[in-house]
Amino acid sequence: MAACWVGIDVAKAELVVAIAPQGEVFSIGNTPEGVTNLVMRLRKARPQCIVLEATGGYETLAATTLAAVPLPVAVVNPRQVRDFARSTGQLAKTDKIDAGILAAFAQAVQVEVRPLPDAAARALHAVVSRRRQVVEMLAAERQRLHQANAVVTPSIGEVIRVLERQVQDLDDDLHQRLHNSPVWREAQDLLKTIPGVGDVLATTLLAMLPELGQLNRKAIAKLVGVAPLNRDSGQWRGKRKVWGGRANVRAVLYMAALVGTRFNPVLKGFYARLLAEGKPKKLALTACMHKLLLILNAVLRTHQPWTPECHNA
Repeated sequence: MAACWVGIDVAKAELVVAIAPQGEVFSIGNTPEGVTNLVMRLRKARPQCIVLEATGGYETLAATTLAAVPLPVAVVNPRQVRDFARSTGQLAKTDKIDAGILAAFAQAVQVEVRPLPDAAARALHAVVSRRRQVVEMLAAERQRLHQANAVVTPSIGEVIRVLERQVQDLDDDLHQRLHNSPVWREAQDLLKTIPGVGDVLATTLLAMLPELGQLNRKAIAKLVGVAPLNRDSGQWRGKRKVWGGRANVRAVLYMAALVGTRFNPVLKGFYARLLAEGKPKKLALTACMHKLLLILNAVLRTHQPWTPECHNA
């Protein structure tokens, strides 16, 4: 049977499936019955890789069902696929075109297939995401309270109290989930041996960066988006910049690095040295984020608690 690659464009109610290089395209319902039929159809095709875009959850049913068969599934960043489409000159956008682009992307890039998170990991991710959303709403309401007319302050105060209870309930839920998993509990305890790392960062990393401790230094930095990328052309040398990656992870990593520049002896010395060399504070703090991520990665990879002697390189 000829080798093939599959791209699936995901919508709330429908999956549009394209198979390359055969050029076959078909649609199927994004329902348990539809995905079951898709599994039977793709089993016969024996694809090298099945690629779906991350769409905020609509891809979960198809991705997890196909991976459980098992079939080789990869959930990719939509930005990468869109950049690939532009590089091929494809600017139009329909469901069929998108599915075909995904299949071509899978074939051309040879996407790496990684194990998908299990149900417990997906639940932890959902709770962490919800906590972040509630904290953002709480911050917005507190900001409104400072400028609000006295007529509406009781209403805002009531919403704030509700959101504060929600944050506490979510924190209790996260604590219980981590406590019930020996693997997560051990990983969290290891991460918290690093000065500047608390419950929020440790939990966010476990939920949103399961690759931590499994990748090398360059790969984990690029995945999160703290690796400086070159911008050179001919004799011209541009400034190295960080971009892309997982913004939610970077947000909590930033706060941990900020604390670390005061209380972590390794980061404090590193930050002071960069400032003494004339580096801008923003650049120095980004470098501290990078260094902290590498320390976190090393701690989980070696299963050894943090010590300044081992992580001062």
